[in-house]
Amino acid sequence: MDLIRLRTLRELARCGTMAATAEFLHLTPSAVSQQVAQLERETDVALIERRGRGVVLTAAGSRLVAHVERILVILDEARSELAQMRSEIAGELRVAAFPSIAVALVAPIVHNLRQAYPRLEVVVADLEPQESLSALNAWQIDVAVVDDLAGASKARQEHYELIPLTEDRLHVLLPSRHPLASRSTLTIADLQGEAWALDSTNSSFGEFIGNLCRRSGFAPRINAHCAGFEMVAAMVASGNSISVVSGLRLLRPLEDVTAVRLAPAIQRKISLAYRKGERKHPAVTVFLDEAIRTAGVLEGYQRDETSSGSEQA
Repeated sequence: MDLIRLRTLRELARCGTMAATAEFLHLTPSAVSQQVAQLERETDVALIERRGRGVVLTAAGSRLVAHVERILVILDEARSELAQMRSEIAGELRVAAFPSIAVALVAPIVHNLRQAYPRLEVVVADLEPQESLSALNAWQIDVAVVDDLAGASKARQEHYELIPLTEDRLHVLLPSRHPLASRSTLTIADLQGEAWALDSTNSSFGEFIGNLCRRSGFAPRINAHCAGFEMVAAMVASGNSISVVSGLRLLRPLEDVTAVRLAPAIQRKISLAYRKGERKHPAVTVFLDEAIRTAGVLEGYQRDETSSGSEQA
C-alpha cells in the first residue's frame, strides 16, 4: 500500500469531505477521490461511505487509519534515529507560529540556531494554533508554537507532545492621551463604549477578545478590522481606536500608545508541540532547547519591566 494514499485516507478521516481534504493537501477533490479509490482496489474492501456532502470511514477504513497512525509514529522514530547518526545537525526544520510569538520568540531562536548550526535551515510559517496542529499532524511541519486561548492545544493530543513554554499577559492598548491611559489597571468592562481595532487575520484571538467583552455585558464596537498588528497599532496611535493585545507585542517600542494591564490578569499559556517519536530528532531537540532558553530570557525581561512599574509601550 502506498504511503501517500494512506496519508490521504487519514486526512479524509480528519477533514470529513473531499473538498476540505483536497484544500489541506493542496490537491484537487478528484485527485483525493482517485487516491482513495485506488487504495480500496489495493485492499479489496470499502474504506469510506458517502453521507450527504461528506464521507465517513467504514469499520475497515477506521482500522486501517489506526494502523496508519502507528506506522507514521514508527517512521518518525526511524527518521529521528537516522538523523542522530549524522555527525552534524543539518537539513530543514519546519516551524509554525502565530504572529506575536513569531516576532518575540521565534525570530531570535532562528537567528541563534543559524549561528550555531550553519547547515540547519529553519523555515517558519505564520499559522494560527489550530492550523499549526493540523499541519503538524499532516507532517507538513515539525514543530508548532501554540496557545490555549481557543483550546487548540487540547485537540488530537494523542498524536503529539506538548512542552509548556511561557505565559503571555494581555494588555489594553490605548492612545497616549486617552483618559484611561493614566490608570494602573483596567477591566474589560471599563472599555465598554470604546471603538476597537482588532487583527482580523488572527481569528482565534479576535474571537477570544469578543467573548471577553460579551461576558462583561457588551459587544465590542469594531471600527477597524485590521490585516495585521501594524495597522492595529496605527489605529490606536492615531486616537481612533483601542485594543487588547499580547504582552509580547510590547517588547518592541510603540510610539504614541500606552499599554495598561488588564485586571484581573488574563494570561494565555504558550506551548511547543511536536510529534510523538521525534523528541530525540537532533534538529527538533536543538529547536526545543533554544526555545526554552529564549523564553526564559523573555520572562526575565518582562519581570524587569513589571518591577520598574513601566506602563508606557
